[in-house]
Amino acid sequence: MNQVARRCARSRWNPFPPFAVALSVLPALASCAGTEPLRAAEEETMLITFDSRKPLDRLAKDLEAACAAHKFGVLGVHDLKAKLKEKGQDFAKECRVYEVCNPVAAKRVLDTNLEISTALPCRISLYEAGNGVTRLATIRPTMLLDIFRTPALKEVAKEVEAALIAIMKEAAA
Repeated sequence: MNQVARRCARSRWNPFPPFAVALSVLPALASCAGTEPLRAAEEETMLITFDSRKPLDRLAKDLEAACAAHKFGVLGVHDLKAKLKEKGQDFAKECRVYEVCNPVAAKRVLDTNLEISTALPCRISLYEAGNGVTRLATIRPTMLLDIFRTPALKEVAKEVEAALIAIMKEAAA
């Protein structure tokens, strides 16, 4: 046990509990794909994913339309393949990260705990998963909220999570 760990053990202070929660679910991340509604086994994973056979550009347009239908704005899109190429790194697969936000929910969250701004806006990743499959993925807001220890926002996180699931499901269909 290193010196920091011994000191933390003596003081009963653990500097890493939020990350321990996040790390405990990492092994399950690879098993949560599908276009069907989430099954009970998937509800405990950190990622929400939906697969589609739509071409990436079509799925991107459908994602933007679904965001608008659920009162989420698209604040930005990061084309990781293009950005890496610009930096001299070849990356073969398409991958775009959408920054999405519902302003009403964001204000409720920020009014309660400004530290959560480090995890905003919500992100939906759109990428080529292989074999003609395009995947949408996001981190589960209810699990992300656990890092910030603000149980008063659990209902907001559930609402945002339900909206993100609906958005991704509609886009992937």
